[in-house]
Amino acid sequence: MPESRPRRFDLIAFDWDGTLFDSTAIIVRSIQGAVRDLGYAVPSDEAASWVIGMALEPALAHAAPDVPREKYRDLGLRYRYHYLQHQDELSLFDGVLDLLRDLRANGYLLTVATGKSRRGLDQALAQAQLRGVFDGSRTADETAGKPHPLMLQELMAEFDVAPQRLLMIGDTTHDLEMARAAGCASVGVAYGAHDTRGFAAFAPLYVAPTVAALRSWLQENA
Repeated sequence: MPESRPRRFDLIAFDWDGTLFDSTAIIVRSIQGAVRDLGYAVPSDEAASWVIGMALEPALAHAAPDVPREKYRDLGLRYRYHYLQHQDELSLFDGVLDLLRDLRANGYLLTVATGKSRRGLDQALAQAQLRGVFDGSRTADETAGKPHPLMLQELMAEFDVAPQRLLMIGDTTHDLEMARAAGCASVGVAYGAHDTRGFAAFAPLYVAPTVAALRSWLQENA
């Protein structure tokens, strides 16, 4: 048998919403519903999807700039209300389970770096039956939100992994910008929240059109 190629990365960090979990449309509708409930200008689909991946409060503040700061808590509560109404409709993208099984079988450390809260991520992992699949995770309420690099820096420190050995995979410019700020490589996915035309500025190694394409690229290049 030919000698196996050297491994390029040791730790792979995934964004959650729009990368592994097919939740973009429901997040957009939940943001819009929350703003509508409070009687302010409802953001467009594009404006609401742009903030996906950010921590909740700054995301809502950006998507609805006319909402005063003292209303952010109410806005967050209404967002959670709308999101929970549709939580049972959410699922992993097709092919994600096979992708994760491949990576675990090949010995990669798998982590999640997400703008969700810890409570929200734990609920999503339980719903997707992925508890125990990931070696670690960071959420926006327990560290700095994207695109600040602290999430990735903490994961590198936890697992004693150098920046050049970590790969960040995400569907937004926030993910790719975070990776660049942390000195890490990144891969974008084209099936999530952001228009991929904004990805080039952050020099991802690849932009995957589908989960199947992402799986193939990782098999050949990670």
